[in-house]
Amino acid sequence: MDQNNEDNKGIDLSHALDNSSSRVKFEGEQQHVRPYYSDTPKIIQLVMKYSGGYIKDEKQASYVLVGFVAVAIIISLIIIFSGGGGVEAPFGGGSNPQNFEFR
Repeated sequence: MDQNNEDNKGIDLSHALDNSSSRVKFEGEQQHVRPYYSDTPKIIQLVMKYSGGYIKDEKQASYVLVGFVAVAIIISLIIIFSGGGGVEAPFGGGSNPQNFEFR
């Protein structure tokens, strides 16, 4: 811009801001990019990663997890309902005070 304009006409800036929306972007109008998140649950990703290549897709990993849960429930039920039938009471006489041995 020439500040030493000898004509003193000034500079016409009336059309300077026309079509400026396509050239200027303000911070408030920026589009934020969402980071990529996989739809696969983390536990399935871990099963596929640590399977050594045996589990190839999400469906197989979900079957493995369902099988693992089923086996864990069966083992838990066996432990709970085995009842400990071979364990004897520490005092053979039950709660009758006459059967206790005092030493």
